[in-house]
Amino acid sequence: MKRSVLTRYRVMAYVTAVMLLILCVCMVAKYGFDTGADLTFVVSQAHGVLFMIYLAFALDLSSKARWPFGKMLWVMISGTIPLAAFFVERKVRAEVEPLVNDSLATARA
Repeated sequence: MKRSVLTRYRVMAYVTAVMLLILCVCMVAKYGFDTGADLTFVVSQAHGVLFMIYLAFALDLSSKARWPFGKMLWVMISGTIPLAAFFVERKVRAEVEPLVNDSLATARA
């Protein structure tokens, strides 16, 4: 597996997680303090587009890592739970990094 597959996933996991946290803050401002409706709309639209890209990269990574369906689903759903994507990304990186290193070692031999 190429390192770029893991890198793409990691970048989108962080971007999606940060955007979700920003969206949560915007939602609190919108519904708790009745302000920021326009900003909430823009952030929610941006998060939606970024989340779709995250799903595509997570699907690509899961197919190349040959994960079972349940694991793939958990990684995809983690992008919808605030803070979960940070923890899942760390676990995924620890699991997939040896596959990347083995692939590089095999290519060099």
